Amino acid sequence: MKITIIIPNYNGKRFLAPCLESLSSQNFTDFEILVIDNHSTDGSIEYIKEHYPEIRFIALDKNYGFSTAVNTGIRHSSAPYVLLLNNDTTAEPHFVEELLKAIESSSRIFSVSSKMLQMHHPDLIDGAGDLYTLLGWGVARGAGRPADNYTQTEDVFSACAGAAIYRRSAFRKIGYFDEAHFAYLEDIDVGYRAKIYGYRNIYCPAAIVHHVGSGTSGSKYNSFKVKTSARNSVWLIYKNMPLPQLILNSLPLLAGYFIKGLFFYKIGFGKDYIHGLLEGLHGLKKCKKVRFRSRHLLSYIKIEIELIKYTFHYAQDWGKRKLLKI
Repeated sequence: MKITIIIPNYNGKRFLAPCLESLSSQNFTDFEILVIDNHSTDGSIEYIKEHYPEIRFIALDKNYGFSTAVNTGIRHSSAPYVLLLNNDTTAEPHFVEELLKAIESSSRIFSVSSKMLQMHHPDLIDGAGDLYTLLGWGVARGAGRPADNYTQTEDVFSACAGAAIYRRSAFRKIGYFDEAHFAYLEDIDVGYRAKIYGYRNIYCPAAIVHHVGSGTSGSKYNSFKVKTSARNSVWLIYKNMPLPQLILNSLPLLAGYFIKGLFFYKIGFGKDYIHGLLEGLHGLKKCKKVRFRSRHLLSYIKIEIELIKYTFHYAQDWGKRKLLKI
């Protein structure tokens, strides 16, 4: 078995049929499906038992969040590659094959992100891999742009774990998804860690998947999401940046937090954002910081260059959107 497709699920019964049916239509079939259920109460497990008895599932005893769910799946896989897939997606027939071809092209590739299109507006991109900036912002590359953009295979900062393939053996070296995150930014965190260890994360435009978006959380912004993302953003920076890099980037990082604070205040989530940041600061002692090793110095330099590059790319893209109204 080449691939284990891991689908984390929490009260996503309404999404399961289209997601699983799209996987049954793949032209590449050397994979197994493993659903990890976070203690759903909507009959998800019963539905799988009745309609998809061939599919493996693990039912957890409570909702542990995305990170624990996918880690459980990774640890229960023996395949060389694991493909993480949100339950609110449908994959086009060549999706799995193209991701496999991409990750097998080099042993230094840790993850491959797919081309995610908006389910209800398939002419628009939902994400083409993730970027990370000096402001401490994770960016879904290409979100909202026409689907005929981003047609080249290229390196990205990290893969969006909503629809991406990973080299399973690398997790034993770099560590798994941080379960303290629960959800949000955990994919950028593990992708950052992989880059420190010298791995690459790439984007594959031929692997196309359609994504509802916020299928579990229910909305783009809500109190839980804003607070948890703010907390995790603090942890992501602290864990992955050594002290000299933290000092070097302190001013743009502070500016990034200030700008986001203003944004969330304007849309009514200012208190949630502040509470999340404070929770992140109070939890720093519990964070497992990536140990600095001199042999990773070149990786840190490359990462810093990428952070600068992606900050300018984001600013340029934001300017174009404002000018062209796209």
